[in-house]
Amino acid sequence: MKHTHLVELLLASSFSAAVLLILLVVALLVCIRRRGRKPQYDVEVTDQENKKQSGETTGAEDLVRFQGGQELTVTDILDAPGEVIGKSNYGTLYKALLQRSNCVRLLRFLRPVCTAKVKDFGGVVQFLGCIRHPNLVPLLGFYAGPRGEKLLVHPFFRRGNLAHFIRGQRGNGESHKWTTIHRLSIGIARGFDYLHTGLQKPVIHGNLKSKNIVLDRSGSPCISDFGLHLLLNPTAAQEMLETSAAEGYKAPELVKMKDASEETDIYSLGIVLLELLSGKEPVNPNPTPDDEFYLPTSMRNAVLDRRIADIYHPDILLDSGSESENSVREECIFKFFQLAMSCCSPSPSLRPNIKQVVCKLDEMGR
Repeated sequence: MKHTHLVELLLASSFSAAVLLILLVVALLVCIRRRGRKPQYDVEVTDQENKKQSGETTGAEDLVRFQGGQELTVTDILDAPGEVIGKSNYGTLYKALLQRSNCVRLLRFLRPVCTAKVKDFGGVVQFLGCIRHPNLVPLLGFYAGPRGEKLLVHPFFRRGNLAHFIRGQRGNGESHKWTTIHRLSIGIARGFDYLHTGLQKPVIHGNLKSKNIVLDRSGSPCISDFGLHLLLNPTAAQEMLETSAAEGYKAPELVKMKDASEETDIYSLGIVLLELLSGKEPVNPNPTPDDEFYLPTSMRNAVLDRRIADIYHPDILLDSGSESENSVREECIFKFFQLAMSCCSPSPSLRPNIKQVVCKLDEMGR
């Protein structure tokens, strides 16, 4: 009896040990598989475990955080008191205060009916979120909600946009000085240079205008909204292009937004340069029968009619200096005008590329 009981004990112990060994092997395989699993995004992402620990909603919602947006949470974004500061057919801009971090952020709400499906532009969001340059507005976070709503999170720039600065609303007399115009222009061009040549593949802005260039604390320009059309469906993207055309920034050869290119971006850049130089709007709001509707045409006619003073703002030459310094400045201003007009050439092949634009602007500052 004792011998039989001992055998039973040994068999039971062996069975338990075998079960324990199997459980340990399974656990080890699970750990190895988890460690080898690639993340959904090559950025800082709130995974399901992080969301559970922080109390955030899981399921159909997803928050992707990029460099500079580590403090973002779904709760902060959705509960932040917001002020509407801009609207379009495809979305709404909010100035929002995130309660937990006490940071002011710019939230761009994209209407669900205007956007592509998340699975179709997840890679685009990841790519845009990794772009960092001193003259580009960074994407700090992206939120996709359960009802198809999508939010882009950016820093908020209190100094406003370039359009306000040019029109004198926030320029404080500085907006029409040559040194200011040159500094702003070269900053914008360097941001564009990074988009067009500094990445694995060119990023086409598609909607450049002075309203989409903001000023940081030091007064340096930062380009916003680059690549935004890539997140919209074809209908919404085309509406964006039509708005750009109505405001005077669309290259003449551009018919469909999907055909936007470096050359069409250069045309829009040329319009912005002409705005800086003249202080005028791209489209004449109240034209007389003798006035031209579009800024480049108005500038060409001013040169043909020898109305040279009409190509730049009258305050641009007010900077005091010696006769030789004034002469050099006048020469730079005329070269700047020529560069801007070449960017606005009706023929895409005659427009300079962004490297040439940066080079010419650099030469003007020497």
